Amino acid sequence: MKQHVTRRWLGALVLVLAVTPGLLAQGGRPIVTVASTVPSNGDVNPYGVAIVPVSMGNLVAGHILVSNFNNSSNLQGTGTTIVDIAPNGATSLFAWIDAGSLPGQCPGGVGLTTALVALRAGFVIVGSLPTTDGMSDTAQAGCLIVLNSSGTVVSTIVNSLINGPWDMAALDMGATADLFVTNVLNGTVAGGGNLVDEGTVVRVNLAFPSTVKPVVVSFTTIGSGFPERTDPAALVIGPTGVGLAPDGTLYVADSLNNRIASIADAATRTSSAGLGATVFQGPHMNDPLGLTVRASNGDILTVNGNNGLLVETSAGGTQIATRLLDESGTPPGAGALFGLATTPQGLYFVDDATNTLNLLANIP
Repeated sequence: MKQHVTRRWLGALVLVLAVTPGLLAQGGRPIVTVASTVPSNGDVNPYGVAIVPVSMGNLVAGHILVSNFNNSSNLQGTGTTIVDIAPNGATSLFAWIDAGSLPGQCPGGVGLTTALVALRAGFVIVGSLPTTDGMSDTAQAGCLIVLNSSGTVVSTIVNSLINGPWDMAALDMGATADLFVTNVLNGTVAGGGNLVDEGTVVRVNLAFPSTVKPVVVSFTTIGSGFPERTDPAALVIGPTGVGLAPDGTLYVADSLNNRIASIADAATRTSSAGLGATVFQGPHMNDPLGLTVRASNGDILTVNGNNGLLVETSAGGTQIATRLLDESGTPPGAGALFGLATTPQGLYFVDDATNTLNLLANIP
């Protein structure tokens, strides 16, 4: 994940490299800035994006939650806030998490990642991959932090399999939920910048017997062997975005291999699928980070960490179109795009170069 020293807005963004006329075509599909993601404490580097499914407590259905990875000094792995943004751009602070008052363990403290989900049971779960100084050599395993609908931390999820939770998707069944968590710190810090093939995807099965806090039922590694390494600019690079298709296939953004991987039967399998099957590995994949699955047709949407492109790919592995979402930085778009989510209004995505939540309209 790129660290940004300066941030600037470069104006309207344009279509590039469209393979076929389709979803991402420029006509009638503008990009609008919804709101700043910077809260009162100055946290920056918005990472996670989650759409609130139900109204409960301080949660409002249809609002967008955004987690911040950096503090006001722009140190990676030190952000502690989740911002609530309404579709009309009104913002409020959903949570400011104090590492010193967590109700459970979280090795290293708090540095909120792209791993962010909001569940129908009224809980919000966010990943923490903390550092003490923004550098990879101080990164620790972290945890999953569970907040109730009021934004209060009620528990932490800690396990040897949760090691640098980087991104997360959920199968939300109301009374239960399955979390699919990518992990990027298995042997990574010890590798000292060398490539290690130890990145994982872990399924965490939860039950909600009460409104107090969820109960962890099980942990299962369903993907393994993904390449990962520390990076002086990005802190750590490894398997990132995950998205679950209606047929139970989990898609994974394999960042260092510049590909989309698939893991079949993600909610029911009892063993690891290893690296999964390669769905797409094309020329426009360049450090794919955020990933989501379109509800309307099952296409896979990914955003690149190295060139600011949004890429649409069919489940069959055909590239449909690309669009430039950010052109700031060197090279253009580097380190700007992370979490994304689709709603009937379109595709919401965060832009780290501007510290904003943006909307690409009419992309359900």
